[in-house]
Amino acid sequence: MVSAQWATTSFIMISSQLAHMASETSTTEQWETVDCNRDDHVGRITLARPEAMNTFSTELAQDLDAALHALDEDDDVRAIVIDGAGKCFSAGIDLSEHGDHETESEYEQWVARMEEPFHTLTEMRTPVIAAAHGHAAANGIGLVAACDLAVAAEGTKFGATAPKVGLFCMGPAVPLMKALTRKRCLELILTGELIDAETALEWGLLNRVAPEGEHLTAAMDLAETIAQKSPMGVQMGKQAFYEMVELDYDEALDYSNEQFAALCTTEDANQGIAAFLEGEPLAADEWPGE
Repeated sequence: MVSAQWATTSFIMISSQLAHMASETSTTEQWETVDCNRDDHVGRITLARPEAMNTFSTELAQDLDAALHALDEDDDVRAIVIDGAGKCFSAGIDLSEHGDHETESEYEQWVARMEEPFHTLTEMRTPVIAAAHGHAAANGIGLVAACDLAVAAEGTKFGATAPKVGLFCMGPAVPLMKALTRKRCLELILTGELIDAETALEWGLLNRVAPEGEHLTAAMDLAETIAQKSPMGVQMGKQAFYEMVELDYDEALDYSNEQFAALCTTEDANQGIAAFLEGEPLAADEWPGE
């Protein structure tokens, strides 16, 4: 009964947030540990525990996941940027919560809540861009790797640092092994040492390195570039990508054909192709999004 009441309350709260967000061009929503807003077609989520280096408390993990779902359900949002308040992006999991648990089952439930945003990022339709600065360690580097794209400021340090405290970045290793080569990933998670932004770019963890203080602008520019394109094309394309990457080559091609055929029947395709052939490609606000 408690679970049912919680689910109903959560649905009502998120529905209310979505209705409000959809009603304005620029909106702001607040959770306790993340700030969430939308400006035109770009959403922004800011990890807002600067006093704790934006470490993943249970509350932050749940707030981040809820904010991702809320923006993903907003039809006006076409790209999302995640950044961190204060001096860093995120320094990992809040280790002060370790003492709140005793049994293996309790720890499993605890860490599962921490990693839920990693599931959501690959399941949602909206592209998400990390904008990192300062440090991105443990779950912080995992979040960078789990995002579809990533930008960082010069001087940012990245590391899977859990071995330094008797733990191991098993959760962050999952998105890292998808983003990096096997040897690079293992070097990070086995040594626990930090790498700089230029190395992270060379290794494939980042798409861009921006001058110090300009990482958010660079990420927002990238989001705006995506937001100019067909929302149906980008959304269906992202979802197809994460399905195809897990398939064998021939199966992936067959799946791509199915999804491309479905995309061809959308209004975005009909109107986008017609506008292109007439020499007047659609502007951002002209896409039907269906």
